[in-house]
Amino acid sequence: MDVTVVACGAPKLGMGWYHCKQMLDGRVKGARLVDVVEPFFLGAGRDSPPGKEFAAWGEKAAKQGVTCYKSISEMPKPKGPKLVLICGRTADNPGLFREAVDQGFSHVYLEKPGAASVAELQEMAEYARSKGVPVFPLY
Repeated sequence: MDVTVVACGAPKLGMGWYHCKQMLDGRVKGARLVDVVEPFFLGAGRDSPPGKEFAAWGEKAAKQGVTCYKSISEMPKPKGPKLVLICGRTADNPGLFREAVDQGFSHVYLEKPGAASVAELQEMAEYARSKGVPVFPLY
């Protein structure tokens, strides 16, 4: 299945980056990393040292068929089954989650903590159910 990682984080530091590395190294059977969304290091943090490291990593990932985007909305809508793996900060995850569901991802993996409260998680689960999108929390 094609996979998009959202909020990848800094190379060798972010959990999202580690998930990307596992897929690029062929250690996740059936998963093919095709997109990375990194709002901070492709936005306000692009000139920081970790932002420059991310840019260099993104160039290498591009040689393996990965496209990097600043936001989910910049991406083309999926044309078939596609998994999104959300690895953002707790406060950002509900917004990233809703944006991913609205973008048309067929499945969502959500890094913990997925939201700041149980109420937010319940709202997210109900929203996904209403759109027919299965959600799997990563532990």
